[in-house]
Amino acid sequence: MRRLRLRRALERWSPSGDHRPARFLAATAAATVLSLTASGCVTVHGELALLPPATKTEATQALADFTTAYNKADKAYDPALDAGRVTGPLGAINQAGLRARSINTPGGNPDHKPLVLTDARFVLPRKAGWPRWFVADTASNRSAGDERWLLVFVRNGPEQLWEAAYLAILPRGDVPAFAEEEGYAVPVAADSDALAVAPGELGEKYVAYLKDGQPGPFAPGLHTTEWRAQRQKAAKRPGIATQYIDQVTDRGDFAPLALRTRDGGALVFFATRYFERQTTAKGYRPKVGADTKALLTGEIKNTVTREWVSSQAVLVKPAGTARDGVTIAGRLQGVVGAEGS
Repeated sequence: MRRLRLRRALERWSPSGDHRPARFLAATAAATVLSLTASGCVTVHGELALLPPATKTEATQALADFTTAYNKADKAYDPALDAGRVTGPLGAINQAGLRARSINTPGGNPDHKPLVLTDARFVLPRKAGWPRWFVADTASNRSAGDERWLLVFVRNGPEQLWEAAYLAILPRGDVPAFAEEEGYAVPVAADSDALAVAPGELGEKYVAYLKDGQPGPFAPGLHTTEWRAQRQKAAKRPGIATQYIDQVTDRGDFAPLALRTRDGGALVFFATRYFERQTTAKGYRPKVGADTKALLTGEIKNTVTREWVSSQAVLVKPAGTARDGVTIAGRLQGVVGAEGS
């Protein structure tokens, strides 16, 4: 299926499109750190009931279960050991990374250091029906300075496990204050018109921005103007051309999730997918790292296409903000497949 998806992506590559060569952000790719607004309903006496996703005790247990599974999988380099505790973009990145390392280091992780998440604060939004979700705002022993790990947990039914779908690593000062109603956080619908950009439109607008760079809702920064500049800079590299095709990824556990903030805006988690195609001059081959090579299908002759999953945590201002209404506070990405040709 991955090979077919890569081929289809390349078949849709427009010869007249914006094919600015680029280099990728390799640092986040191999990191072992690495949705869904849906209209479920629960009926109580003919009315829709707004219910919290979990109690604090249940949320604490979900975080502990995730951490235990994650550590077992990281120590053994065995994706099966935490497959039931991750999903969505985080799951795709985590599972691909573990698969690659299980091939390159079959004896397990000799440098394993258990992940420890402390000082947990739970943001519990009330909503009707399934899926339900919440955010765990934690400190981590793997962060430098005063960073916070925001893990978004999703559950699609009463018989299912809580699974971590998104991870954002943000400076403490970038974690917003969340609005509350009757002591619970407030989710924002995918089609809400109360924001500068509706959560369900963020993926489409981000993909469009990365293609044409037209001024619009995204504020300048590391994951917008600087990211596009890195792509364009790679165009000047002699002997190798790099092309990108970005895609919206917003179905199932990859769908956007949003929480109202006290300033009337929202913190939104959304995902995208992109393909990075590198082609060298005749007689040369693109270089690939060990983790990418482990995920490779086909034979590299002069082209390699990497498939990436990228998840973004963004701060969206209230409606009426036409320019710079969306700030990308954090982005996590990883290679989930590769094909040579």
